[in-house]
Amino acid sequence: MIVSEGPSGGGPQDEATPDPEDHPSDLVALLRWSAESTVRLLSALDRSGPDTGCWTWWGDSQTPQTSGAVARHQLVEAAVHTYDAQVSAAAGQPIPPDIALDGIGEFLSTSCSTTAAWPHDPATVDFLAEEGAGWRLSLSAGGGRVRPLDDVVAPSHGTYASLGGGASDVLLALYGRVDLDSLPSDGDRHVFSQLVEWDPDA
Repeated sequence: MIVSEGPSGGGPQDEATPDPEDHPSDLVALLRWSAESTVRLLSALDRSGPDTGCWTWWGDSQTPQTSGAVARHQLVEAAVHTYDAQVSAAAGQPIPPDIALDGIGEFLSTSCSTTAAWPHDPATVDFLAEEGAGWRLSLSAGGGRVRPLDDVVAPSHGTYASLGGGASDVLLALYGRVDLDSLPSDGDRHVFSQLVEWDPDA
């Protein structure tokens, strides 16, 4: 397990062929496997502590490569997939505001901050939650950087756009579960299409 291996461990081996026995298809067995895997992850996170380094897929982003950051990311992922399960049963519920607010910042710092060059004109994108929090994503040839709007002192530069709504809707839009066009926005909406299509690793 990546967390257990600590900073000396490597990432998953992409070339390895998954063993079908590791992922049971029977519903009861699958639920048991999921529960056991969750216990293993929680135990590993508890043993390592939040500041221990470990391999992560987010490389040069603003999110640290620590077990605490893994735990944070897993919580947001679990919340989004819980929403998916609810939707499949026609009973989708908003993600709790505290998780959604943290999830927006986590997504932006993990998936949108990078040292890879932004291939378009410089842009500034603000993400505004109705609950009172906001984040600014600055995109340029130097990459993408995210800051809470409370910490922003410089004016926006280049193309500007903003996206707003309840924290749950903003987070779900970032994860592609809610249509971006359904949320209030301002400025040049084309920036959102550029963001969706951008692959910093390409």
